[in-house]
Amino acid sequence: MAVTDQILTKTLLKSDILRHLTFTLGKDAPHASVYDWRMALSYAIRDRIMEPWFASTRRTWAEDRKRVYYLSMEFLIGRLLEDATINLGLHEMAETTMAELGQDFREIIGNEPDAALGNGGLGRLAACFMESMATLGCPAYGYGIRYEHGLFRQRFEQGQQVETPEDWLNQRNPWEFDRPEATYTIGFKGEVVTRDGKEVWTPGETVFAMGHDTPVIGWKGRWANTLRLWGAKPTTMFDLDRFNRGDYAAAAEPETLARTLSRVLYPDDTTYQGKELRLKQEFFLTSAALQDILRRFASTHGDLRKLPAHVAIQMNDTHPAIAGPELIRLLVDEHGLGFEEALEIAQACLGYTNHTLLPEALERWATFTFGNVLPRHMQIVEQIDSWHRRSYPGRPHYVGIVKHHEVRMGELAFIMSHKVNGVSALHSDLVKKNLFPELDKLHPGRIINQTNGVTPRRWLKMANRPLSGLITETIGEGWEADLDRLKELEPHVPDQGFLTAFDAAKRQNKVALANWLKADLGVSVSPDALFDVQIKRIHEYKRQLLNILETVARWQAIRANPTANWVPRVKIFGGKSAPGYVVAKEIIHLINDVGATINADPVVGDRLKVVYPANYNVSMAERLVPAADLSEQISTAGKEASGTGNMKFMINGAPTIGTLDGANVEILQEVGRENFFLFGLTAEEVVTRREDPDHARKAIEASQVLQDVLQNIAEGVFSPTQKDRYHGLVHRVWHHDYFLVASDFDAFLAAQAETDAAYADRNRWLTMAAMNTARSGFFSSDRTIRGYMTDIWSVESALQG
Repeated sequence: MAVTDQILTKTLLKSDILRHLTFTLGKDAPHASVYDWRMALSYAIRDRIMEPWFASTRRTWAEDRKRVYYLSMEFLIGRLLEDATINLGLHEMAETTMAELGQDFREIIGNEPDAALGNGGLGRLAACFMESMATLGCPAYGYGIRYEHGLFRQRFEQGQQVETPEDWLNQRNPWEFDRPEATYTIGFKGEVVTRDGKEVWTPGETVFAMGHDTPVIGWKGRWANTLRLWGAKPTTMFDLDRFNRGDYAAAAEPETLARTLSRVLYPDDTTYQGKELRLKQEFFLTSAALQDILRRFASTHGDLRKLPAHVAIQMNDTHPAIAGPELIRLLVDEHGLGFEEALEIAQACLGYTNHTLLPEALERWATFTFGNVLPRHMQIVEQIDSWHRRSYPGRPHYVGIVKHHEVRMGELAFIMSHKVNGVSALHSDLVKKNLFPELDKLHPGRIINQTNGVTPRRWLKMANRPLSGLITETIGEGWEADLDRLKELEPHVPDQGFLTAFDAAKRQNKVALANWLKADLGVSVSPDALFDVQIKRIHEYKRQLLNILETVARWQAIRANPTANWVPRVKIFGGKSAPGYVVAKEIIHLINDVGATINADPVVGDRLKVVYPANYNVSMAERLVPAADLSEQISTAGKEASGTGNMKFMINGAPTIGTLDGANVEILQEVGRENFFLFGLTAEEVVTRREDPDHARKAIEASQVLQDVLQNIAEGVFSPTQKDRYHGLVHRVWHHDYFLVASDFDAFLAAQAETDAAYADRNRWLTMAAMNTARSGFFSSDRTIRGYMTDIWSVESALQG
């Protein structure tokens, strides 16, 4: 009977694919392109998401369940086709069905563009959280912006980053449904007047926010939630009168304003216009989401005072921090509640996740900008600030929201939330001690920890088929939804047969990556080399500079003694710099220049290679993470909130070389010192070291190796056509080394030598790698979401068993 059912299901799937090919896409099989086949398969798979999606929604309404609303400027969801087949249990069926239709399933998967909806860890975390909420049966909506061009597409010209627009929406998106009925008016600027004792805001500019829904299916298709992305539409389509008078540009102004709002993620805010656009984007997302939430609540409930019993709103970083004032405005101005009552309701609904300890990343808006763009909200922010100050009289060092002609969004988010959470144990402690110490004293217990996690369905089951197959073969099925079961691998680690199979799975991934690097970059690398991977946003605190300086030191050492027993190493970088971040872009240039020199050096040969594929995204990570031998997590201690790349590498059997920063601390606790390459100053030592104004010079003078590396770079060894290209970068290391690259250099060098020794001992290395996988269960995003559901949202799962 099971065989009959399987044949019948496969027959139905094939029939649906051909039906969509003909009737949705207007193609017949002999003339269909890869794009056509991918779209037809996507629609056929999407059809199978509809029923659980509808059923989940109907059940949430019928049982009047509390919903979670996750507000994020980023949702780095990656490709969805293979992810959907994995969670629906249709992956093998889809692969064999397409083969029967004469199509290569991997080529079809590769044809899907990555959704350009995020930049890095923040957006990928939001995507993992959405998948875990669906897997756990937590009724939820994700709210974001449907960016037409996303962040940017990165390419390198003579080693330098060049930004071009992403074009992911040039093709039809088969996963989304337009929701014109979910359209809301969003206002900006204008004036506020008092009428009959009430404040009345008349916006000077308006746009429509229209919803576009993507279903998010959980593991085994048991529950599905909705990701609703807002696209901006003009409220006035076209000014024909102006056009007829010859003022063509002005006639199109309303449409231009609207398209600009949902065109680019994180516009360059080094100009006033860029700052204003970014603030408008944040309000656009937040206001549309809150209007949608209140509309949904009001459709079945009459008393807005009961909103917190049915609504939990999570602000993913400070980008949606305007949610507090906007919810108050809607409750007061639109629904007639009193200010303090509205404030208490808003606080009970709102939670705030902090993702950074960097002061510049905690958004602050000039009161002129904020008041100009959102005049009514400026009033409300001042009211909130005044209310909070009155609530705690006599505080000599009161930390306000409005201070020094700035609106401080971190403080605003904190005060307007009933819970504030950090994203790793160390980070949450530093949020209390260093970031919000005064507010923590005023509101003890408000700050809690929820250590980040990643979804094992995408980052192990889907991304690493060889290893996930070995895990299932070894401990049986079911670990995908219970990652703690990976502990069952531990008794098998001493078995030589298991280690050999583990090694074979890793090598299969490394061979695939080596083939891709040869095809994509023209660089030949040996799968026998140690694949040393650092993939993350390019930022000084993440210290890609430290990594490339060590690479130069390794190159110098190999050239000095080429016949030594070197462990071959492939240094792999990936990541983008913000367009206006000059120093980060210099570091990218240096990495590429160093790579070009080393890769062409016949003395070094295969002992060392440097590769930096352009346009790092989720799909590239799915290639790099399973093939990595070593995970570079080398940020300055006390600066990385958590990291999630470190977790992905760990799950996939790559030991970490890292500092005691972010979730590295918890990874070290889980995996043990013997399976982790630890180096560097602690967060406390970093603070002490910075008190010495000459710390960088002293560290460099104490390290002959670092002196030689910096000398090579300064002399133009890697930039022979422009020998002074990196003088500024070298000067920065000597004199303005805020992120302590020089102070940690020798310790990093020693840790890398320890890594070489471990890799040369195959059994030792394989044991370390396997133990990383076996002890990674804590870092499932399912565990994280359970914590949010219990400690912040007070939401129960709709699934039993």
